[in-house]
Amino acid sequence: MELLSMQFFTALGTIILLDILLGGDNAVVIAMAANKLSPALRKKAILIGTAGAVIIRLIMTFIAVWLLTIPYLQVIGGLILLPIAVKLLVPEEHHDDVKASDNLMGAIKTIIIADAAMGVDNVLAIAGASHGSFLLVAIGFLVSIPIIAGCSTIIGRLMDRFPVILYAGAGLLGWTAGSMIGHDKILGPMIESSVGTWAPLAIQIFLAVGVIAVGLVLSRSVTAKAQG
Repeated sequence: MELLSMQFFTALGTIILLDILLGGDNAVVIAMAANKLSPALRKKAILIGTAGAVIIRLIMTFIAVWLLTIPYLQVIGGLILLPIAVKLLVPEEHHDDVKASDNLMGAIKTIIIADAAMGVDNVLAIAGASHGSFLLVAIGFLVSIPIIAGCSTIIGRLMDRFPVILYAGAGLLGWTAGSMIGHDKILGPMIESSVGTWAPLAIQIFLAVGVIAVGLVLSRSVTAKAQG
């Protein structure tokens, strides 16, 4: 991928959007973990904890980018990403297992551990969308983290008010999963030679539409059960 090419900026935009869409949950966890601290310590815990979480997330993503160069691991990664994409459209559960700490170090520890545990979906999605470019991953993080940290409330309200954002994000994740599967080092050429060069694109479209359809059905089912 050439630097500053259209493909580069398209991939960068995808990474930033995925970071923002998948970072909402993490912003909630960070706020909950530091909830019992005084305002001054709360800001410090959020700042230090978020910085630590970002460093760990970057390391995890770089490892994932490298791992996805191994044959068939892109296929596995794409398949794992599909339920993550569907989950984006299903009503969220409350994070009752995240306990607020009454001291600075405890809150920082909770933020880092919880964020790392919940960041698997982010890591996998970003690694898949990066096309193996570590530079894209780094720039995407640098741009999206301040947005998530500073505008998490606004982003959450926008997603609640305009559900189409979530559906677009879920479709984008399905598209990314399809790209990972269709462009695997071994499976990709096999698909193109046996079906045609159009097959990888067809897989991306099918999975993007499929994720939205399945997510919509599950979302309505969960909502109906909650109301009933």
